[in-house]
Amino acid sequence: MICVALPGLAISSDEEGQLTARGLEGFYRGGRRLLSRCQIRVAGREPLAVQARMVAADRARFVATVRAAPDAGPDPDVVVERIRHADGTERITLHSSAPRPLRLPLEVALATDLAELGAVASGNAGPEVPATVHDAGMRWSSPTGHAVVTTTPAPMDALASAGLLRWEIDLPPGGSCTVELKVRADGAGLGRAAGHGAVRPLAPARAHGDDPRVGPLLRTCIDDLQALLVRDPAHPPDVYLAAGAPWRCGPAPAEALAAARMALPLGTRLAGSTLRALARTQQAEPGGDFGRLPGPLRHMGTGLPPSCTGIEATLLFPVLLAEARRWGLAEQEVVELLPAAERCLQWLRTAVREGPYLPDPGPGGPLRCETQAHAHRAAVLGADLLDAYDRAGGAELRQWAEELRRRFRQDFWIEDRGGGRPAAARTVDGRPVPYLGSSAAHLLDTGLLGAGVHAPSLLDKVQTEQLARLLGGPGLDSGWGLRTLGVKEALYNPFGHRGGAVRVQETAVAVAGLAVAGYEKEAASLLGGVLAAAEAFGYRLPEMYAGEQRVEGATPLPHPAACRPAAVAAAAGVHLLATLAGIRPDVPAGTVTLSPVRSAPLGELGLTGMRVGGHAFSVRVSRLGLAMVEEAADTLQLGV
Repeated sequence: MICVALPGLAISSDEEGQLTARGLEGFYRGGRRLLSRCQIRVAGREPLAVQARMVAADRARFVATVRAAPDAGPDPDVVVERIRHADGTERITLHSSAPRPLRLPLEVALATDLAELGAVASGNAGPEVPATVHDAGMRWSSPTGHAVVTTTPAPMDALASAGLLRWEIDLPPGGSCTVELKVRADGAGLGRAAGHGAVRPLAPARAHGDDPRVGPLLRTCIDDLQALLVRDPAHPPDVYLAAGAPWRCGPAPAEALAAARMALPLGTRLAGSTLRALARTQQAEPGGDFGRLPGPLRHMGTGLPPSCTGIEATLLFPVLLAEARRWGLAEQEVVELLPAAERCLQWLRTAVREGPYLPDPGPGGPLRCETQAHAHRAAVLGADLLDAYDRAGGAELRQWAEELRRRFRQDFWIEDRGGGRPAAARTVDGRPVPYLGSSAAHLLDTGLLGAGVHAPSLLDKVQTEQLARLLGGPGLDSGWGLRTLGVKEALYNPFGHRGGAVRVQETAVAVAGLAVAGYEKEAASLLGGVLAAAEAFGYRLPEMYAGEQRVEGATPLPHPAACRPAAVAAAAGVHLLATLAGIRPDVPAGTVTLSPVRSAPLGELGLTGMRVGGHAFSVRVSRLGLAMVEEAADTLQLGV
């Protein structure tokens, strides 16, 4: 159970609520474990755990019981409730049901190793740090950091050698008493998480309908996105999304841009602040990297070298700006960010030189299928953006994109007895890499142009139909979502994060792309799988989970290395529901087009409180697959 309000985390490993320093347990701030143990005893005994649940993305509730009175019989007469917050606060409340007053000792044992999260995860946290009594609590110091726990009310006794705080609690019949603990890095206040500022960048949209899962899914996804917001250190008013907790709480440009793009139905504020924050990191020195955004290398597919030294983020930047403009990003913000988008597009033109393809991660690298899809989308939407502001370069980008489409349909398509498939990549010497995985879904993600029209695809009509059949087939559709590698491929591994596990983001990309292309049966099957998985995970979608085939009565297997919550997974939940309504805004033109999934796979669906053009937007899709706008800005006209 991970409570998140970055930079704060509170990780609990079991239903008891006791933090015992096992595994990752503890309170963290900025990646350092400030408290690893927090164990309570009431009347000399550990309370008996009854229930543990997440209350919101940033807090959990643990309930336990104690039989305090000697003649209470089998029924507990004291309920112990613990509310644990990611910001470092824990409230311990004793509720009495005893018929007479009780006086109970409450003991809290505290300890920490002040270790970094990475050291904790690798089993190298080191020994616990000695405690000293400090004001109304405890303090720990080491060469790497300091931590303080303060309490309200102050304890009656404090024993530093055991890290023990003690109270005598008086409970009248039916009465309650609360002890509050606050954990902080010494010399700093608790602070406030980026997602809990006065201005929240994400609209509190709600979903309702025939399928009871849509409401809790959207609510949880928005809560998780809020919890993962972090402030730009160079410009605190701007926030962006961390990739996920607990492993990836730092900057991840590609994930931040992808998540902000999928979250556009919740407003453009997150997109604008994400673009501003990343524009400040853009390479500005003349040379081959001019215009590129930084980004880490990462494993991107079976048999291929690591990829993405900023390529994906650089290609996503102009796409997000172009689509955020369609959703209503303020004209002033677009103009402010346009030079950074131009530099990204200039980098693209330089990187492809005279050839039709973009090598990844750099010159001499393989030609990845999904990289060409990202580059094509950036060129087409970037050209549209440049034309809208009378900037040069649009015609050149369109010409290159047209040549890329022509060549790609020949060079990246592998004919076989099953009807053919797109190659995952082409090697430096021109050989196709024939394995099939979820990355092919990016070929269907063409991007939104004006008047509700989607950009052209790299595939022709026949190839698109074949890809839709493959994505909806049993080799890739696990019943829980889209596998990253087909089950019949030689190196398939249901837990391989690029070799067979289900990645929620790519499943959502596939669902949206299939729906736009008219392959609703395949889209509905993948959507149903993700919804079933979401329910099994308590609607907090992990970034990935095992790609084992779904069977009746089973639940999806968690991936031990997955972030949960994860920005792209939470945003994918928003994207999936918005796809069903088919919202295609063009705020500069004053129109919004609805192209819902006609088969209405979830029955009637209502989405309220979204944002288009900075105003509330609500839509309802009937069981017949007909969509109707129920709330919108007066300046918007329904397109056709």
